[in-house]
Amino acid sequence: MSADPADVKQAVLGTGAVFDHVAYAGPRIRDMLTIYQDLLGGVFWEGGDNTRVGYRALQLRYRDGTRFELMEPLPGSTFFDSFFARTGGGGLHHITFKVDDVRSAATRLKELGYTPHGLYLDDPAWQEVFMHPRETGGVLVQLAQGSLPGAAPAITLEDVLAGRVNESGVLTNGS
Repeated sequence: MSADPADVKQAVLGTGAVFDHVAYAGPRIRDMLTIYQDLLGGVFWEGGDNTRVGYRALQLRYRDGTRFELMEPLPGSTFFDSFFARTGGGGLHHITFKVDDVRSAATRLKELGYTPHGLYLDDPAWQEVFMHPRETGGVLVQLAQGSLPGAAPAITLEDVLAGRVNESGVLTNGS
């Protein structure tokens, strides 16, 4: 299904969605920091390794409060392989909207003729469902319920880049 943008807007409005962040994926986060941190002024906000899926991510926060997520594959992960092949090595990966109830959002998507993907309910602190790029005009849309904590004061950008932080923002021994 290739959706009309007005249909996508109606689907999202019907979920109580609020914009949260945009995510960009590339082979190495360090290479992207020159633009998004050094040039544009993003300040490290949070991050960690999602070993369940196979990526490392961090968010930068800007003066107006908006956040931009940078993602890279973990060593040995194939999570981004098809995405990198399709995009020439990286690009806009997803847009995230927060919803009050991810289950209701998934139901609403179905009611409107969309096919929810990757419904994840295992963690009460972070639940999510996705709309495939084929249905949204070319970008993966994530609808998420919950909140991952901002970085603990002791966690640094270097801790995340070195793989010493898990997806819950907890400092680990890492690599």
